[in-house]
Amino acid sequence: MDSRKSQNPETGQPLLPLQQDPPEYSNAGFPPSHNYPSSSHPYGAPVASGPYSQGSYPVQTVVTVQPTAEVFTPLPDYLCYSIFTMLCCCMPLGSAALVYSLTTQDANTFGHRQIASKNSRMARILNHVNLAIGIIFCLLFAAFIITAVTTRVQV
Repeated sequence: MDSRKSQNPETGQPLLPLQQDPPEYSNAGFPPSHNYPSSSHPYGAPVASGPYSQGSYPVQTVVTVQPTAEVFTPLPDYLCYSIFTMLCCCMPLGSAALVYSLTTQDANTFGHRQIASKNSRMARILNHVNLAIGIIFCLLFAAFIITAVTTRVQV
């Protein structure tokens, strides 16, 4: 090795091992290999030869396939309707409708379409029945008040 190559030209200090040029090795005693870079390509990927090569790197095609996900629009949960009928009409039926509304929301969140459909339908039926019972009670109460007022006036 030349002593000038092992010293820094600006300071004259000796170079560190990583700053020095790598030593030259001869290929004496080893057969030529196509798996390792040749002297014209000292670093990088091995040179590919054949019909699939482009430049000095082989062509690679990457195809990403994602599984198809079943996307559905969430079914109505009738939550507001259930809260209204629970507070204004009949508490027990409104509570049952509220439970079915909440389970419909959960089934929609987790993608269980059949469960969401069944619970949504049941919440709607309970809400309609609850509203009908509430309307009937309001009409009966109004009829009772009207009857009570008219009978007191005549006495």
